[in-house]
Amino acid sequence: MAARRLAGSSWQRVVSLSRRCCLPAGRRERYRCSSSSTALGKTVESSEVTQEEIVLPRKKTWDKLAVLQTLASTVNRDPTAAHYMFQDDPFLMPRNAANFRLFSLSKESGRNAAKYIIKQFPQYFDKTFAEPNVPCLMPETLTPQIEGVSEEALKERIHLRRVKDSVDLFDQLIQAGTPVSLETTNSLLDLLCFYGDGEFTPEKEEEEKEDLEEPGVNASEQKAPRRQLQRGSQSSGSGWRENNNAERIFKIMPERNAHSYCTMIRGMVKHGASAKAYDMYIDLLNERHKADVHTFNALITAVPYLKERFLERWELAKVFLNHMVQQKVQPNLLTFNALLKTLRRCGGLGRSMSLLVIKEMEALDIEPSLATYDHLLFIFYRGVDLCPSGIISEVLDDVEKRSFTPQDPDDANFFATAMQACCDLKDIKLAYRLNKAMEKGDNWKFLDMDRLNTYWSKFFSLLCMMEQIDVVLKWYKEMSPSLFYPTPKNILDLLQALDAANQLEVIPSVWEDVKQLGFNRRQDLLEEVLSLMSRDQHPEEIQLAFAKCAEDIKAAHEQTGREQAPLEWTGSALGHVALLFSRAGRTQDAWNMMEHFQQINRIPTDKVMDEFLNCAKQTNCPDEAIKLVKLAASLGLTSSQRLKSRTEKEFELSEKQKKTLESIKSDSDSSDSDSDSDSDRD
Repeated sequence: MAARRLAGSSWQRVVSLSRRCCLPAGRRERYRCSSSSTALGKTVESSEVTQEEIVLPRKKTWDKLAVLQTLASTVNRDPTAAHYMFQDDPFLMPRNAANFRLFSLSKESGRNAAKYIIKQFPQYFDKTFAEPNVPCLMPETLTPQIEGVSEEALKERIHLRRVKDSVDLFDQLIQAGTPVSLETTNSLLDLLCFYGDGEFTPEKEEEEKEDLEEPGVNASEQKAPRRQLQRGSQSSGSGWRENNNAERIFKIMPERNAHSYCTMIRGMVKHGASAKAYDMYIDLLNERHKADVHTFNALITAVPYLKERFLERWELAKVFLNHMVQQKVQPNLLTFNALLKTLRRCGGLGRSMSLLVIKEMEALDIEPSLATYDHLLFIFYRGVDLCPSGIISEVLDDVEKRSFTPQDPDDANFFATAMQACCDLKDIKLAYRLNKAMEKGDNWKFLDMDRLNTYWSKFFSLLCMMEQIDVVLKWYKEMSPSLFYPTPKNILDLLQALDAANQLEVIPSVWEDVKQLGFNRRQDLLEEVLSLMSRDQHPEEIQLAFAKCAEDIKAAHEQTGREQAPLEWTGSALGHVALLFSRAGRTQDAWNMMEHFQQINRIPTDKVMDEFLNCAKQTNCPDEAIKLVKLAASLGLTSSQRLKSRTEKEFELSEKQKKTLESIKSDSDSSDSDSDSDSDRD
């Protein structure tokens, strides 16, 4: 009853509110309802203002994701949390980028293993217990249902992407004299050319991206290296075998149409047989067939593997474009992207021609994608002679206005390429603009697991180089580890930024992150951290924190495990650790480090010896000072006499301790006398 009264009163309030908003026409004062903040609460006294009514809709149709989107808008990213995919299993919480990649691939590998088991043993997964049973949520049926040798069975196996079974069934049909329709044969060719005559598996990885772009030199007649050309032709896919099933079936086809030729051309290009694809295209022309736009796109992509000189490549690309005009084939976005991708490997010629390609796209009213801009930035900002920031600035002007959707497989490369260009130009303002464009709409989805870490790593390096240290530390806290895991280079850049800003007191907190990331055994990082901490004298509180870091580094050198090689001490690292212990007043720990010099046949610097002597003086340890003099004398250091003099003057020595110093002196004198006697004999 209370709930009913509450619901009734709520509806009455809504009705009364609607009546108050709809005032009688005879009243002098009228209220205008507006959603803008400037119009709220304002009274319009003009009689010319028309009356407005608020109409309450009887029903509102919401989007299916409206509730989830509303809930998501109330939650912000936790900068201290790892990626959401790892939060179900704390054991798989990654420490660094290598762990992130390994753990995420492990989860995907587990899914693929489950799919493999279901495919190999479908008889154990034929029961469904879901109530109600939703077919679209059930596992896909991968077992052929049509038995016997027939064209329908062949179509089913092609649909299920069973490459070997489809080829065997096709051969049985041919041997039995059963004709196979042209449409079914073309479907089989599509399957064979897509998978490269190999069996389909769920865990089959994507094709390796061709990243063999040549340097942007302005020698348009320079030849491309033969070794790179040969390697590039075999870089993608599993390779196109000679006389494989696709070629064999193509040769025995009684009738071939344009689709048959286009499928073979695209398959040959996909799997690295560019020369064969070009020959197949010549055969297509001789048979008076016409290629489709996808075939021309594949042929334009294969141009760098067909010609060696940059000018010859551009001329061949123009031949294909002219053929498109003759065959009345309308180019699409992927056509121009393929052309720009070819111009990436045309040296200095690509810079002049790429702008003409962009103008042609504008003339045809084709809107560029992220891959278009990626190729353009690669052409102008790859190499020693960087162009001014005008090109990338114009690109960002367009990118900032749009929220992109995937249209080209190379779209995902744009943000990493653009951030690399910003780093090369050392332009932090462009990097901020790029980052803002990346966060707009769904653009962030173009950064996958690897590209995301690469993008943020480059951005952070640029921040360390160009920004104030307060801004750098703010970004560092917000980005790690929720967005990216710092690399050893990022840590070195951060240490250099702290050094430039004279804020070395932050090093202990950075060292904790280094241990968390698993970089506490990297020699370059250890040397840099120790060098910065031991370079200058700091207040006592900071020196104690530095000594704690030095203790961790000492433990890292002494740590031994079955899978870990012992970390060798260097003379500089030993000196830095001994210095930090001495400044913190940890005399015994400092002396343990001094003893290591003799064990590894290294010579401590005078600065290390003096700091240890000062530490012994502050802690009133004359015995440690005498040990230091003995060590200097045993190593044959010229500073041993000076250290001995300081010990005699600055310490209150007992008679026994004085005799010990005298004995050290007599030993050195005896060695000098021996040398003098040897010279007299000579």
